[in-house]
This record gives sequence, C-alpha cells and structure tokens, in this order.
Amino acid sequence: MSVIVQKYGGSSVADVQKLRYVADRVVRTRQQGHDVVVVVSAMGDTTDDLLAMAKQVSPNPDRRELDMLLSAGERISMALLSMAIRELGGDAISFTGSQSGIITNDRHVDARIIEVRPFRVQDELARGKVVVIAGYQGVSYRREVTTLGRGGSDTTAVAMAAALDADYCEICSDVDGVYSADPRVVPAAARIGTLSYEETQEMAEAGARVLNAQAVEFAKEKGIAIYARATQGPLPGPDPSSDGTVVRKTPPRMPGTVVGVASERDILLLDAAGPAADVVAVLGEYGVAGKQLHAFGDRTTIAISRENLHDEARLRNGLQARLQGRARLVDGLAAVSVVGAGINATYQNLQAGADALSAIGIATPGVATSSFRITWMIPGERVQEAVRALHERFIESRTVLVP
Repeated sequence: MSVIVQKYGGSSVADVQKLRYVADRVVRTRQQGHDVVVVVSAMGDTTDDLLAMAKQVSPNPDRRELDMLLSAGERISMALLSMAIRELGGDAISFTGSQSGIITNDRHVDARIIEVRPFRVQDELARGKVVVIAGYQGVSYRREVTTLGRGGSDTTAVAMAAALDADYCEICSDVDGVYSADPRVVPAAARIGTLSYEETQEMAEAGARVLNAQAVEFAKEKGIAIYARATQGPLPGPDPSSDGTVVRKTPPRMPGTVVGVASERDILLLDAAGPAADVVAVLGEYGVAGKQLHAFGDRTTIAISRENLHDEARLRNGLQARLQGRARLVDGLAAVSVVGAGINATYQNLQAGADALSAIGIATPGVATSSFRITWMIPGERVQEAVRALHERFIESRTVLVP
C-alpha cells in the first residue's frame, strides 16, 4: 500500500471538535487504501502558553528544561487524536518523537534532525494501524529530549515521509496553501499553485509562515512532493494545485519572476569589528542561530531573529566579555524580501525593489541577495508598508525582469 504522511497544525487541532474533524479526515484517507502516518502540533496556543509560563518562572529558562516542557504539548495532541480515530472505528497508535525514531543533534530548542529510524512506525503500519506522531520533537544521540524550533512539526512530517518513501506529504492548516504575501497585510495576495523547493526554502528563511526550511530540504533530497492544503478542504484530487500549493522540483514558471514577498519583524543586527571566526564562536557558545552573515576584513555583520533568541541578556554580556566592546547589537530593524527563481540574474529586480521602497520614503540600511532572494533591512515600524509596496510592484503588476 502507498504511504501518505499528513501533518496538522495547532489551529487544526485547537479543540475537541476540531480534533474529531481531523480524525474523520484521517479515517477517510485510510479508507481510500493508503497507509497513513499523522504528525500533529500542539493544540492551539499551547506552546506559547507553556513558554510564557516558563518565562514567569525564569527570565532565561534552561534550554534543556525548556525542551522537556515544550515537548509536552504535542504529546497531548497525539494521544487525543489517536483516541478520536479509535472512536470512529479506526485502529491508531500514538508515538512520541523518540519512539518514532527521530534522532537529532545535541542542540536544545532548535535541534536538527540527523537521522530517522522508523522501525516501530513501519511495524505498526504493517499491522494496519494509523500511526500518530508528536511533531516538533526528537531525541538526541545522547538520549536527551530535543525540540526542532519554529515549524518543527513540518520537519518531523517531511523527514518521516522521506524515511518511509511516502507518495507525498500533506501539510494541513487553516489556510489553503502558500500565498504571495500575508493576506492580512496584502488583501490582493494570491494563492501560489506551485513552488520549487528552493523558492519555498527561501520564503521560509525570509520569515514567511510557510513550510519549515529544513522540512523542504528533506523533501528536496528525496524528491517528495509536499501538498500545502486547508484542513477543512477536500482530500487531494488529480490536481492538488487547484485548491492548494504543491512544492516540487520545477514549477512551470519563467525565471526572473517574483512569486512571493515575505517579512520578518524584530531583527537584531550584530555589527562587530573582529574576524568572523571570533563572532561565530560567541554565537555558537550561546546557541544563537544567525543568518545573512557578511564578513570583509575585520568587519562582520550577522542578522539574528529575536524570535529564536531565548537568552538575549546573556548573549549581550557574552559579546561584551569576549569582544571587549568591539560588537554592538542594532535594534529596531525588520527584513523584507522578494523571492523567485532567477531574480538576481541581473540587478534590475534589485533596483526596482529599491526604487519602490524609496518612493514611499523607506530607508534601507542593508541589503543581501541569494540566487532566489533579495532582502532589504528596513525600520521595523515600516514593514507592512514595505510588503505592500513590493507586492504591488512585483506581483500585482506581474513584472518579469530577465536578461
């Protein structure tokens, strides 16, 4: 039988009624003749509530204990969903991340999956059961409970799909796919029918609330299609891009087309007068993940997302102690990005975006590019205006700038 992996986000399992609907959808998928593995997130705002509780107890909670706490949310969801499936006549069993064979490195709060050993999952599928797995978590090679950071349940689902050689991985949430921008910010944002792996990764790295970047990397390596769909929508039909977003190797699109605009608030810019190796050593010591590193001579800058920074005071103290006043954290910034294959083949897209931002008086103290992305650093309070301006310039006008 073909294997289908489904992942349901926190909003899809936020209460008992929604859990029952998900259980019905899982049972219907099983009745179509598929082996089904389900990955679930914590219910609703459970993870945020647990994190807030931890911060009340300790302003800078120990990362190991934080993982022990936060991993409890998904375990609640997996057990309840397994019960709901059984009430509908299905046969289900729930597993934690460690029980399902998710092996990670030894980082807490933002661990990375290094191996999947799905032997128990395969055994239960062979017995005809639906396997429900707690997302967002795993176990390190030192047998410590770890969590995978924002979007970690996506990573669990796609990594498991890759290990099981699944037909596809379905990511279900309260939206019907990936949009060209956040519809709450840009009313004209449109659903994107197909995306490449690289475009999806870049949108995730740029702050879009789409699929987790590491999850897409697993799919890319194994060539597994990802279907991003609405939980309340129908099961996938012959053309899953008609009512969702399909992430695959090569979408039918001209190079140079901007497909999405993403943004990330609350960026800290680390500006250091010192070799990159010294700066990175400090970040590594405090478990801080940076992005967009730029180094030239003795000047190093790194963008840091405050969302993933759980011990900012310790980092500031560590930078002062190790770099002796040669480093500063610039606050009050945001990042806005445009994404698309081949958009940097010339400088035309870069210039067009800069002009659009300048036209509404937004200063851009920094810019970074990759093969699929252009990112401007801007004042944090102007981020929504910037997203709307870039979306109008590149998406609504359907401007394509190629050599």
